[in-house]
Amino acid sequence: MTIQWFPGHMAKARREVTEKLKLVDIIFELVDARLPLSSRNPMIDQIIQQKPRLMILNKADMADPSRTSEWINYFNERGIRAVAVNSQAGEGMKQIVTAAKEILQEKFDRMKAKGIKPRAIRTMIIGIPNVGKSTLINRLAKKNIAKTGNTPGVTKAQQWIKVGKELELLDTPGILWPKFEDEQIGYKLALTGAIKDSILNLQDIAVFALRFLNTYYPERLKERYGLETIGEPIVEAFDEIGRKRGCLMSGGEIDYDKTSEIIIRDVRMERLGRLTFDILEEYNEEES
Repeated sequence: MTIQWFPGHMAKARREVTEKLKLVDIIFELVDARLPLSSRNPMIDQIIQQKPRLMILNKADMADPSRTSEWINYFNERGIRAVAVNSQAGEGMKQIVTAAKEILQEKFDRMKAKGIKPRAIRTMIIGIPNVGKSTLINRLAKKNIAKTGNTPGVTKAQQWIKVGKELELLDTPGILWPKFEDEQIGYKLALTGAIKDSILNLQDIAVFALRFLNTYYPERLKERYGLETIGEPIVEAFDEIGRKRGCLMSGGEIDYDKTSEIIIRDVRMERLGRLTFDILEEYNEEES
């Protein structure tokens, strides 16, 4: 299955981001801590070029903490400062401002030496839909300024937002790239809710979830659904979950649509615990 979602306002947003770059000191690149690479837009490097950036791994409370630490180190080793936060609960907000100040210290020292008065750091927040940009902005600003929602595509226009005396934020709509080069990325984004369910084949997403969980979190999968063993074909596990959850049609056949919805909802509601879908070892193997 090929997953594509590139509404017109996203193409417009890309143009607007490019135009507004010169107005900001630093980019806040927001990603989902559960998929720190898959939730990055590969166009971002090309768009922002050498502009300073801070990588913010949001929804850290939903991600596997040990794997989050691995990804923080991964970015830091590549010269990209990274922090993990939970914007929903307001955890980690102070380290965002602290890190931004440290990244821009030399620039502001040069400005001060030239006699330029100190001013707030100007930043642009960039990220794909549903990574929590609006929630993060509201937490930083300590009031509800940006619209929020648990479906992608809520933010559709740019707005400047003052955060005390230290930050001025330029919010931008989420940008997805027009084509996912790796089908696995599409599945991961779909599973975590970055793409509207209405355009997806949920059975394919659920099968992907079962395969992933069986590889990296098999005990959680067995415990959640009362499975003794999970083998191939994976549809046997699918059938068993459907039966145990009462997802049956007339004649006793499995209702795969209902079963798929249960599996996907369980993942998103953390009923299988804190999960990370980008596995660093896999990327290290690809790079070596």
